[in-house]
Amino acid sequence: MLEGKAVIGETDMLQTMQQDALDLAAKALDFFDVTEATQIARFIKKEFDTTHGPGWQCIVGTDFGSFVTHCYGCFIHFHVGSLAILLFRGSAAPNTVHQPKQFPVPALESVKA
Repeated sequence: MLEGKAVIGETDMLQTMQQDALDLAAKALDFFDVTEATQIARFIKKEFDTTHGPGWQCIVGTDFGSFVTHCYGCFIHFHVGSLAILLFRGSAAPNTVHQPKQFPVPALESVKA
């Protein structure tokens, strides 16, 4: 259960999306114990994927570091008591297209029998 008030550390989300994140955290904490960080993260991530489109990532815990690249307007980090929640939509570097590495193909030799 959400005992304390959520304290937002950093965000670039619109106010309505921030409220969605806080509401989902409260709902997750109604369903799961604070020790079930993975379950809480899964719940928030899946709900945000459904509501705001795919690509959301969620990290929940009491002690973690992070360094992520996110889409503009899609990042929030907040605390509920001692539990920290990081929610963001991942982003690739701009103008970067991932091409699979090409390995040289050896020339085939013809063999006469």
